[in-house]
Amino acid sequence: MTKKIQVGSLSIGGGERIKIQSMTTSKTSDVDSTVAQILRLQNAGCDLVRVAVLDEADARSLRSVKDKIQIPLVADIHFSANLAILSVEHGADKIRINPGNIGDEAQIRRVADAVKAHGVPVRVGANTGSIEREHLEKYGRTATALVESALQNVRALEDYGVNNLVLSVKASSVSLTVQAYRLLAKRTEYPLHVGVTEAGTTDMGIVKSSVGIGTLLLDGIGDTIRVSLTDDPVAEIYAAKNILRACGLDEDYVELVSCPTCGRCQWNSMALAKKVQDYVKNIPVKAKIAVMGCVVNGPGEAKDADLGIAGGNGYCMLFQKGEPFLRVSADEAEQKFFEQLDLLLKGKK
Repeated sequence: MTKKIQVGSLSIGGGERIKIQSMTTSKTSDVDSTVAQILRLQNAGCDLVRVAVLDEADARSLRSVKDKIQIPLVADIHFSANLAILSVEHGADKIRINPGNIGDEAQIRRVADAVKAHGVPVRVGANTGSIEREHLEKYGRTATALVESALQNVRALEDYGVNNLVLSVKASSVSLTVQAYRLLAKRTEYPLHVGVTEAGTTDMGIVKSSVGIGTLLLDGIGDTIRVSLTDDPVAEIYAAKNILRACGLDEDYVELVSCPTCGRCQWNSMALAKKVQDYVKNIPVKAKIAVMGCVVNGPGEAKDADLGIAGGNGYCMLFQKGEPFLRVSADEAEQKFFEQLDLLLKGKK
C-alpha cells in the first residue's frame, strides 16, 4: 500500500478511493474563464484540478481562483523556482515540478523550504520528453530510464527534507507506460499519479488511456488518474469515471449493459441504449439496467439486472432480475421503460 498524502482536504494514496483529475486549458490569470471551466469539471466529478502557471500573473491569480471553487488546486510550473514559490504563497494545494528543470541546488532548496513551510505536497516524475541525458545514454528510451529519472527528481527533494510527494512516469506509448509504472511501484511507497501522456484525440485517446490506466489499476497500481485528451477537459472526467467503473473500482453508479444487436433485433434498441446512458451518467446510485436487442437471450443474459428491456416483432418485454413483468408495444416501449427506471432510481436513493 502506498503512503497517504493530503492535498487540501483530499487524501491520496494509502488505500483511499482513486482520485480523478484534469487540467484547465484557459490562461490561469483569466480568473473568470478558469473558474468557469473548473466548475464544469467539478460538476462532472473531478476531484482535483491542475492549472498552468506560466508567469507571475498566473501565480498571483491562484488565490482568486481557489476562493471560487470547492476542489483542490494544483499549480503546474516548469523552469522557475520563483513561480513555484509564488504559487505556494498564493494558495496552491499542490505543485507539479521537475527539480531537474527548476534551477540549481540553491533554487531547489528554496522551493523545498517553501513547500515544507506551507505543508504543500509536490508531484514529480518523468515522461519520455524529460529523461535526463545520462539515463538515456545508459538505458535508452526505456521504462528503466523513466523510473531512474523520476527517482532522481525525488532524491533531489528528499535531500532537502521533502517527502510529501506524488510520482508519475508517463509515456505516449501504452506498453512503455505500463512497464514503467510496474517497475516504479516496486521501488517506491509514494502515491502514484497514473496516465498515458499525449494520448491523442478523443476516440484513440480514450482507447489508449483505458488500456494503459485500466491495466495498471487491475494490477493494484495507481492512486490518482488523469485521462489526457485533446478535447474539452470535461470529456477526461467522464472517461476516467468509466475506466474506474470498468475496473470495478466505483460501484456508486448506474451500470448499463446493452447488446451489440444482430439480425434478430426488430426494434431500435441502440437509440434507447444511448438515451438511457445519457440519462443515468451522473446519477450516483448503485443499480444495473439492461437494454437488449431481442427476447431470445435478453432476459437470460441480463438476469442480474434490476431492470431490463428486450424486444420482439412489434413489442418489447420489460423484466426484473430476468423475470418478465410487463409487455408493451414497441411504440410505447421507451416511455414505459423510463417510467419504470424512474421508479427504480427513486427507490435506490
